[in-house]
Amino acid sequence: MAKLDDLAERVDRLVLRHQELKRSSALIEQQLVAVTAERDSLRSRLAAARARIDALLERLPGDAAATGAARSGPGEKA
Repeated sequence: MAKLDDLAERVDRLVLRHQELKRSSALIEQQLVAVTAERDSLRSRLAAARARIDALLERLPGDAAATGAARSGPGEKA
């Protein structure tokens, strides 16, 4: 009878472990959804920022932008 009790105890532990893993999996899934949404938002913001920068670059005079950028070092204004 002791073997049967041991087996029942092991089954109970396995059921508890399974429930814990299911809860952990659900939490990880929620985190994944949140992080994916944040990534998508950041990508969208990046694309918008790039579009604004491209629009500003197009407004600069042609040769002033090219020669000014070539002459300036990092941190210097053209």
